[in-house]
Amino acid sequence: MKNLTYLSLFFLITSNISLAQSLEDAFSQKKMKEDLSIFKEIRIKGNSGLYKYRTKKQIDSIYDWAENEISTLSNYRGFYNIICTLTDFEGSAHNDTYLTEKLKKSLKIEEDGYFPFPVKWIDGKWIINFSEGDIPLGAEIVSVNNEKIEQVITNLYKYYTTDGVNTTGKRIGLGIHFSKYYRLHYGLSNQFTIEYKTNTSNKINRATLKSIGYIGYYRNFLNRYSEPYDNVKYKSWKNNEIYDYKTINKETGILTINSFSIGNEKNPRHFKYVAFLDSVFASIKNNQIKNLIVDVRNNGGGTDPNDLVTYSYLTNRNFSENKEAWISFKKIPFLKYYDSKYPFFLRALGVGRYNNEFQKVFPEEKDGKFYQNATSADHLVRKPNQNAFNGKVYLLISPRVASAGSLFAAMVAGNKNTVVIGEETLGGYYGHNGHSGLEYILPNSKLGISFSVVNLEQDVPKKENQIYGRGLVPDYNVTQKFEDYLQQEDTQMNFVQDLITKRD
Repeated sequence: MKNLTYLSLFFLITSNISLAQSLEDAFSQKKMKEDLSIFKEIRIKGNSGLYKYRTKKQIDSIYDWAENEISTLSNYRGFYNIICTLTDFEGSAHNDTYLTEKLKKSLKIEEDGYFPFPVKWIDGKWIINFSEGDIPLGAEIVSVNNEKIEQVITNLYKYYTTDGVNTTGKRIGLGIHFSKYYRLHYGLSNQFTIEYKTNTSNKINRATLKSIGYIGYYRNFLNRYSEPYDNVKYKSWKNNEIYDYKTINKETGILTINSFSIGNEKNPRHFKYVAFLDSVFASIKNNQIKNLIVDVRNNGGGTDPNDLVTYSYLTNRNFSENKEAWISFKKIPFLKYYDSKYPFFLRALGVGRYNNEFQKVFPEEKDGKFYQNATSADHLVRKPNQNAFNGKVYLLISPRVASAGSLFAAMVAGNKNTVVIGEETLGGYYGHNGHSGLEYILPNSKLGISFSVVNLEQDVPKKENQIYGRGLVPDYNVTQKFEDYLQQEDTQMNFVQDLITKRD
């Protein structure tokens, strides 16, 4: 699950942090090659998702590229970008590459060199999402520093991982961190030459913007024009905001589920959620609701079994969480580089219980893979709830949907009574790598790397419009329109309500 914490925390940065390291520091090619070799071996032995969406030939090819690229590099930032590229290429939303705390702090005190304004993807264009700058609100960006915006965006994709070859989900990260991503890829810039078009003309205008600092950019992000509408995509949910149900007329209701982070089956929050579902669906049945809008557009995932319990109220079939799940090791590999505060000899002693747990959960070995068997809770056959909804389901999705959120959305989309509206999800339709995560530290660069080790095939039917390696593709691709952006209107919710009216 992608953890998108609301960005007010950036104002907690203290003023007495010393600049101990810099991304621009020299870093020897010898150390780069050593870390690259270790990174590759960790992925081969530990990451079951390495070849999920890429062939061995493709993986070998990109590592050949990485080795050749090192011969052109001299600084830390260049190597960091290689590792980010390799991490992203695999295609897992649960993959991550992270800087040392010293480097993170060094970025946060940089006082200039950053692009000043937040951007947003609207109607297929990247626009200025700020009303108090030197470029008009909503202006379409054509180029930055003489590079076409399309190429700039492609270069920045690597910093926000998604499942398979999905790119819509990367807009979530770019919408928040465009300026930081630009700095990570291109370095610091004193100024930015921008070509842009206003929304009333095709004329290309040109402007030169003075750079600002890290904190200044995130201050502007918090004051972005779209904040009243899209703050829900980036916030940390309070308990009373996570789920909700309301009726909009006597035949139609809206069930909103913003997260499945509601605790496991032993948690009081989970019991409270189940009670909520029981009450809601009993009411839906008693009131003979015909149309149910299920809005999971802001659901980035969470904990089992909240996704599965919710699905039991929206299906008439028996189901399980996964058709298949496996890992690629019997014992956690490369403990020497495992991210732990304990020395290696203590690490080896302490990890025994984790290996025992993995071996218990994945006991069946076949062709070097270790599978769950029929006794696994993930393969438990579940039944529809007695109050399961049998009317028409209108599922609202977005690029924010991932992990348990996308698993749930994919299962609902597989039902014959479901119509899917919105934008392709970040998380895959047929499966993903999830559950247990491993974290390592590369010895020379001290870069952190993490990935989830369980290769999952979800219990969903094959559908013609669902493509392996992509997110959940909607039946109606609906994005926010420019005029709705200006008016802070919800294009997708308006669309689905109009669709219901027409069908009724």
